[in-house]
Amino acid sequence: MDAIRTNALTLGYGEEDIIEELDLVIPKGKITVFIGGNGSGKSTLLRSLARLLKPKDGSVVLDGADIARTPTKKIAQKLSILPQSPVAPEGLTVLELVKQGRYPYQSWLNQWSEKDEKAVQRAMEVTGVKDLSERKVDSLSGGQRQRAWIAMNLAQDTDIILLDEPTTYLDLTHQIDILDLLSDLNEEENRTIVMVLHDINLACRYADHIVAISNKNIYQQGDPDTIVTPELVANVFGLRCQIMNDPHSGTPMCIPFSRGRRKKDADHERKMDA
Repeated sequence: MDAIRTNALTLGYGEEDIIEELDLVIPKGKITVFIGGNGSGKSTLLRSLARLLKPKDGSVVLDGADIARTPTKKIAQKLSILPQSPVAPEGLTVLELVKQGRYPYQSWLNQWSEKDEKAVQRAMEVTGVKDLSERKVDSLSGGQRQRAWIAMNLAQDTDIILLDEPTTYLDLTHQIDILDLLSDLNEEENRTIVMVLHDINLACRYADHIVAISNKNIYQQGDPDTIVTPELVANVFGLRCQIMNDPHSGTPMCIPFSRGRRKKDADHERKMDA
């Protein structure tokens, strides 16, 4: 079963097309990761899935309906998106930020309810930011801030969560923390997670389904164990590499070829010989 589908989707800015006639199926209840070189259209595609970018042609289908013809609040009750490097209004507390996730359910007939309060408290508890509820968002560390934004998405209580580079600017420890959290949400609550990641090794470790984007369309998609090969890395990233099994997870691990240390050692040997 699919969570989101695109039909002959073409995206771009001005006269330039970034994605052309793309047919894509996002599997329901899985973690899907978009990979590709800079400027390949990963973030553009993600934004279009959330109806933040209007297609030039084609369609994005959610629950059998074209999202272009679906009311905004109805979409926001089905999917949420965390853009890259989001910025909260100055002075906003964590609690105030997370409460914004309940906006799609508010109206003049339906004011703040016990259900809303429970959703907010649970989202903060799951993401580990409950103790930070009165802290200003702009005073938090990068990892804490990212968890607060994810809590807002969780409070929105959608089956589908879209994230554009959720590990940007985070150190390795916090990258793993965030990706572990998203993995837990997928496994324990059957949330469909769709992410853009630059790190191909982390993509392989956490994804059930990888979509490699190149030349304005899908180069290849599928299970990381099946599709991530030296040929894929060479054609999508322009990089020669060796693919090995990650000794921890058993998933594909990319070892890039470079002059690196060998060049430094060779230079040192030449200086010593001189």
